[in-house]
Parts: sequence; structure tokens; C-alpha cells
Amino acid sequence: MLITIATFIIVFGILVIVHEFGHFYFAKKSGILVREFSIGMGPKILAFRKNNTSYTLRLLPVGGYVRMAGAQEDVDDLQPGKMVSLQLNDDSQVVRINASDKQMLFQGIPVQVSKFDLVDELWIEGYENADENQFKRFYVNHDATIIEQDGIEVQIAPRDVHFESAKLWQRALVSFAGPLNNFILAVVVFALVGLLQGGVPAQNNKLGVVSDNSVAQKAGLKAGDQILALDHKKVTDWTSMATKIQSSAGQKVAVTYKRGASVKTITVVPKKVTVSGQTIGLIGVSYQIKYDLASRIMYGFTGTWAMIERIWHALANLFTGGFTLNKLGGPVAIFANTEQAAQNGVVSVLTFMAFLSVNLGIVNLLPIPALDGGKLLLNLVEAVRRKKLSEKSENAVQIAGFVFLMLLMLAVTFNDIYRYFIK
Repeated sequence: MLITIATFIIVFGILVIVHEFGHFYFAKKSGILVREFSIGMGPKILAFRKNNTSYTLRLLPVGGYVRMAGAQEDVDDLQPGKMVSLQLNDDSQVVRINASDKQMLFQGIPVQVSKFDLVDELWIEGYENADENQFKRFYVNHDATIIEQDGIEVQIAPRDVHFESAKLWQRALVSFAGPLNNFILAVVVFALVGLLQGGVPAQNNKLGVVSDNSVAQKAGLKAGDQILALDHKKVTDWTSMATKIQSSAGQKVAVTYKRGASVKTITVVPKKVTVSGQTIGLIGVSYQIKYDLASRIMYGFTGTWAMIERIWHALANLFTGGFTLNKLGGPVAIFANTEQAAQNGVVSVLTFMAFLSVNLGIVNLLPIPALDGGKLLLNLVEAVRRKKLSEKSENAVQIAGFVFLMLLMLAVTFNDIYRYFIK
């Protein structure tokens, strides 16, 4: 169990860091202030600041985020009536605002906040020492920081460094960079898998192994046969062939294959097998293996592309094959599959990581509000309209998307708990 937990944390941590670093890097390059780069969710464990960004490690290893400056920034830590402590520089400008009771500022000036503007004019008004006879306005430095209630020190967010102030193409690139990094990670990991395991799947439809007493063997298929079509529809790659077989459990499938110079068509009925709560069809065949160095290195690209096709077919099957929660998986399903991967060794864990990375990249590109794909869709709408949606409309869309995702995640999680630990 400890090995599974450690593997889960490492794999999930790498995926989150790589994904969020894509957003982080291009936000920085676009002049957008990244206030916080967080690994994990919930209460903080560690935190430090560098180059105007706070880096935090949080307790729950179930995600992470890049917190960029923007119009939707939460300012609950600084509200009228709040007692704060202000630290000034030699020019009498505020350089630090302490809104937390967990820290003390050396030589800080206690002020009861009346009004503030940390976006445009950069000032704080209030009563020094909470004395109604000492009402003052303090001007705030552009690069000042604020210590929030939980003790995290972050940069204030003047308008010129807001996400919304960046150009349209820059904002789109920031949103796309997270999924892009997941695809790049998958390429690297699949290439490493190819080097470690010594052989990789050949990119053709030739059978490598036909299992004894399998459906395929009983139907007359042999190693070296090239599959040309299934149900008289041409197949061009192993992924589409496997997808068709797996989705045809217990149903007759016409298999057209080539052996030498002859082409024949036979009928098979894929055997029903239950995997992770889903019933799939298997006929007992596997792909050919290539052992040359070039193929093993290129597996970074060929393996990633094959995984993209596989996941795309699975997404399409959600709608064409009937929707069921068993076709989805959340953190519980990932943990359960991590346990199985950890038992099978390093190569299995790396393959699982590459699968999750591609999956994370594709899912985040779906045009659902609150996901990166939803943000890109809003960018497209803005490009067509040649003006931004109103802040109210955009917030409504994002909130609706977030609520939908949370409800779906809850449903998936409860279903995963049932099928992996109760059923």
C-alpha cells in the first residue's frame, strides 16, 4: 500500500507540475503576474517566494494551480474594517501589507482599512492605530506584497499585469500551454519506455502473437496475418482495430486479412471480459514488436499518437456507445490502476503515466467552461466578436462549467468507490 501511495503521489505530482508549468511559463513570458504556483490543494505545508511568485506545497496531492493576477482576484483578505499592518519604504510607499494574524511586520504601521485601490491608483485609506482622528491615505508601491490570512505572501495585482490585460493570442497560448506540456511529457515518457523495454509495437496491422485456444486461433488466424478490414470497413492502424474488437464483445465481427498473396474473410465473436467495471471484447491477439533503436526512440511520437487515437475513440464511444459512469474514472480509479501498475514494475508505471498525461491533455482541451478548452472557446468567441464578453457573462459561464465539473467528479468518485472497493 505504501508503494502504491508513493507512486500515486509521484506520478500525479509530475503530471500537475508539468501541466501547470506550461501555464506558468507562458504567463510569465506574456507579462502576466503569477501570484502563486501551487502543488496540491488545501492547507499549505511549505512556501517560499522568488521573482514575484509564491511557490507553495499543499497537503492534498489531488491537483495544483497557477494563480494569475486578474479581475476575478479574491480580495477577502483586505476589506473595509479589517486591521492590517503596513510596511513603508524610504519614499513612504507601502511595500508590504500584512492581513494575517499569523505573522508580524517589523515596524509595521497598524491601520484599520476604510477604502483601498490596489488595481489602478494603488492606495489604501484608513485609520492609523484605529484612531478616528488619524485618517490617512497611504500610496502603495507597484510591486508591493500582501500577506494573506493563511500566511502566504503574494504580489499585489495592478491592472497592467492582469491576465485580461494580455493580448488575445497571449491569453490563448497560456491556456493551451498546459495541455501542450502534457503531450510533450507523454512523448518523452514513451521514448523512455521504448528504450527500457527493448521493443515497441510495430505501426502496422500485422498480428505478432495469436494466443493458444483463443478466439482468433480457433477462427484460423496466425501470427503474421495482416488485418485489412473489420465488418468490411478498412482499418489503417492497430488502435482502431483494437477499439472495434473491444466494443464488439459477444457480437459477430467479419475480419478480412491478408496472408501471403491471399486475402480471406472470416467471422469471429470477441470474448466478453470485464476490466475496471467495463465489459470489452478480446480475441487473443497482440501486435508485432520492433527492436531497432530508431523505432524505440520514435516510440515517443508513435506511442503518443496511438494513445491520442485510443482516448479519442473512447471519448467518442461515450456518446455513440451509450453513456455510463463506468466509462469515466476519477482519482479513485487512478489510484486503483496505479496499484496495479506499481506491481508490474517501472515500465508499467511509466506507461500509465504517459497514458494519464495524454488523457489530461485531451480532457483539458474539451470545450467545457472552467477547463482550458473552455477558455480557448471564449478566446475564439472574442476573436469573432472582436471584443471581450462582459465580465458578468464570462463569470456566469465559468461558474456553470465549474459546477458541472464538480457534480460530475462527485458522481464519478462515488461510482469508482463502489466498483473498486464495494462491488
